[in-house]
Amino acid sequence: MLKSLQLVGNTRKKRRALHVRNRLRRESGSPRLSVHRTSKHISAQVIDDKQGRTLCAVSSTAKGLGEALAGKTKSQRASVIGAEIARLAKEAGVEQVVFDRGAFPYHGRVKALAEAAREGGLKF
Repeated sequence: MLKSLQLVGNTRKKRRALHVRNRLRRESGSPRLSVHRTSKHISAQVIDDKQGRTLCAVSSTAKGLGEALAGKTKSQRASVIGAEIARLAKEAGVEQVVFDRGAFPYHGRVKALAEAAREGGLKF
């Protein structure tokens, strides 16, 4: 019984994520800022769907960000990741993106990452 409930949960999550992603692809030709969140970490990447490649990516598991993330809450870490992805995207020549939250609700860490990316200069 439990296994079937987990399957339903995963199916709903995938369906929610695909719904958001397909709408973004239909309505915009800009690269998308995709966010993935786990219970401990958060990652973001800027993806160009036309060429099918990742332009830049950053994660809270990156060794280079260890000092900046040490001793911070998960929301504060998400803000650091948002500022870093904005910096990397601007270096790659991307100023306008669409925000792909996937199946995650827009609050908490996802919202903190988005606001930090906006403050870093990304427009979405």
